[in-house]
Amino acid sequence: MIAHLTAAVAHEIRNPVTVVRGFLQLYREDPAFDDPIKNKFQLMIDELNTVEQITSQFLTLSKPNQDQKPEKVDVKDVLQSVTGLVCSYAMLSDNQMDIEAEEDCFIFINPIEFKQLLMNLIKNAVEASNMGKPIKVIAKRNHHYIEIKIMDEGTGMSEDEIRSLGTPFYSLKSNGTGLGLMICFNIVEKYDGEINYESVKGIGTTVTIRFLATDGE
Repeated sequence: MIAHLTAAVAHEIRNPVTVVRGFLQLYREDPAFDDPIKNKFQLMIDELNTVEQITSQFLTLSKPNQDQKPEKVDVKDVLQSVTGLVCSYAMLSDNQMDIEAEEDCFIFINPIEFKQLLMNLIKNAVEASNMGKPIKVIAKRNHHYIEIKIMDEGTGMSEDEIRSLGTPFYSLKSNGTGLGLMICFNIVEKYDGEINYESVKGIGTTVTIRFLATDGE
């Protein structure tokens, strides 16, 4: 019932936001308004985009995603795809991505959700990193499991902060909602995986996700 209520509220928020944003976009292109006013329209559009992003995250949490079926996924292929997208984002802060992925690392998971999981965790590592520091991602087989480690040399976290990760609306970012990481925890739990954080203040953070390996054939 809570899931259905959350989805209903998110939809009711999204509909008027879409209408208001559409009118603002029209006004922004209207030559009758000068540039200072158009800049204010753009600011309002940006804020509405934030609302849209948050409601989308609510919908992701509330929907069981039954249409997203699990399948055999090559971890190295997905990692290369994700890091290709994140690399340009990391370069804005002069951060380098270092990827080490073993061959024949297969897991049984929905590829869209797995990609979303990696995107969120790697993006968090980039945002937590100090400028110019590398972000390292290692994927390898450990007995019957596939382990993926994402390591940064950022600000780090205390034990209390680590324990609060995954809690709704808990975020160490000034403009964060905490929903992205909550979605990560839900995806890992959905596929019977494990997620673990190790961090030291002022040194950096290592997040390890672990899934049962599946046969590559």
